[in-house]
Amino acid sequence: MDRRRFLQAGVSLGTMSAVRSSAEAIAVPQPEQNDREYWIGVLAKISDPVLVALSERKLKQLIPVEAPHGNGEERRQYTHLEAMGRLLAGIAPWLETGPTVSEEGSLRAKHAELARESIDAGTDPASPDFMNFTNGRQPVVDAAFLALAIVRAPNELWKKLAEKTQRNTIAALQSTRKILPAYSNWLLFPAMIEAALMMVGAEWDSMRVDYALRTMNTWYKGDGVYGDGPEFHWDYYNSYVIHPMLLQVLDATAKASPNWNSLQPEMMARARRYAAIQERLIGPDGSFPPIGRSLCYRFGAFHLLAEVALRRMLPEGVAPAQVRSGLTAVMRRMVEAPGTFDEKLVSVFGCVAASRTAGERSILGGRGEAVDIEEGVERRGCCGGSCAGMAGLLIHL
Repeated sequence: MDRRRFLQAGVSLGTMSAVRSSAEAIAVPQPEQNDREYWIGVLAKISDPVLVALSERKLKQLIPVEAPHGNGEERRQYTHLEAMGRLLAGIAPWLETGPTVSEEGSLRAKHAELARESIDAGTDPASPDFMNFTNGRQPVVDAAFLALAIVRAPNELWKKLAEKTQRNTIAALQSTRKILPAYSNWLLFPAMIEAALMMVGAEWDSMRVDYALRTMNTWYKGDGVYGDGPEFHWDYYNSYVIHPMLLQVLDATAKASPNWNSLQPEMMARARRYAAIQERLIGPDGSFPPIGRSLCYRFGAFHLLAEVALRRMLPEGVAPAQVRSGLTAVMRRMVEAPGTFDEKLVSVFGCVAASRTAGERSILGGRGEAVDIEEGVERRGCCGGSCAGMAGLLIHL
């Protein structure tokens, strides 16, 4: 099944109709909307196909597994947890605001319920959408994003879960311990999972947290930048994973250890330094440098800038409105670019692989030239999570 047919199937589901009818005016982003309405529209546009299908326990049945390298069987093992985990990690701060008596509040309440139903579907061993948490290496990554979602929204995505779903979620997260992470930013994935387990009162492994925090501290290179492993890599992984997860792991666990607690002030200061760099990377037209790998995350490249703004800890001289305006420009440039969404409303994952044509390669470059960016990158569920994630974080500014 291709992306278009997946969307059409999703629209036919009753839950999708209920979500969209509650806030029709903001369900689809329009260029003339104010920033907040536009962000909410993008969030709904990206998240609805995944959440609705999952809430009906039909994600595996409906979701297209795209594998341009011919590795469809491998991708089929990981796509579903990628889509759920990364999507929920992004929209969690918005969901945690809770229901309010307003059009947006009604939409938020409906998405929160869909999110809880999705977690139930993805962690219930009896569900047709029960996800892979143990086979291969990739599940530890996306289980960590699910853990991040729970830490960001403890009320909406944990306390309101049914007791059975809580037990299943704990078991699913703990089952990832059999996976050995790479010696890179991947050390933060087990740490993030253990931090969430600690927060919810489950059995957790402090060694995985300690090892990640101490090792990342030794990889600090200066000016807010960590190495992705012992070596320096100039890409966006400091924003995709490293800084946001360091901050969230420390939020959840710092008080459990004097050593961890002592790291928190300096790691927060480093995040502010890196956020200042990120803010300067955004051009007036919403373009930014296509540096390094995993560019399919698109405006997820500014995950850390959004996190810092949400925490009200922006660097001196950088205002929240400044960040909102800059990232809205980035979003508009990508969301409205030809090929990002199809005429049937939406690309399932919210962003497209790096194009092979000169005209579309310039989406990131911004000057019309053919920028050679990551040939052959796959479209994956992580893209939807990253894009909607930005909407979830920045919606508060």
